[in-house]
Amino acid sequence: MRVADEIAVKLNDAFTPRELEVVDDSASHAGHASAPDAGQSHFNVRIRADEFAGQSRIARHRAVHAAIGAELMGRIHALAIDADA
Repeated sequence: MRVADEIAVKLNDAFTPRELEVVDDSASHAGHASAPDAGQSHFNVRIRADEFAGQSRIARHRAVHAAIGAELMGRIHALAIDADA
């Protein structure tokens, strides 16, 4: 399974979002220092879920990281998060 799909499954399971978009942006970073040649390393996530209501931006980001999990986060080089209620 592609990493973007793994991220989407984990976020869907954790938040039941109204909106979720996971974009693999690895091609834009090809050749950069620390960017793996195989790609699947840089992602942009846009998520809208009721669970984020009343949470600070940091709390929302922490919740997304926790939902993705340490094992999968360890395989991701960069993750841009746009999370809101």
